[in-house]
Amino acid sequence: MTIRIKRVYDDPSADDGFRVLVDRIWPRGITKERANADLWLKEVAPSTELRHWWNHDPEQIDEFTRRYRAELTADAGTNAALSELQDHVGQNERAGANTTLVYSAKDPELNQARVLADYLAGHPLDHPADHPADHPPGSASPAVSAPDTDDQSAPRSPS
Repeated sequence: MTIRIKRVYDDPSADDGFRVLVDRIWPRGITKERANADLWLKEVAPSTELRHWWNHDPEQIDEFTRRYRAELTADAGTNAALSELQDHVGQNERAGANTTLVYSAKDPELNQARVLADYLAGHPLDHPADHPADHPPGSASPAVSAPDTDDQSAPRSPS
């Protein structure tokens, strides 16, 4: 199964599997019921300073990606949340289920969820249960996919 990304404003679907909201701020106008998030990991979202600097400027996506990836490994709290996310991805993958990173940005290609999904795909889990038996040689783990365009598809409390 895969790591997917999807706007929180799009309808949830059964294909979403385990839904993780990866925004630092709760999405405007969205109730907890509508978000249908299984987990809110605001700690893995870009810092407020980085979000303000980037301001979703397409010309800055490469620098944003570099800075965001650096943030993902620089802070103990972020590392703990990232490890928790990786654990969920691994559990869902072993169960044959998707993990969907849910975000509120308007652009489906230029957003932190895409960068985070790509980061997770490039950093396989480092847990004994996630080694050779789970991923035969040559297999990708985990894969990243965007939501289907015709997809008709109880977060953790903030600390």
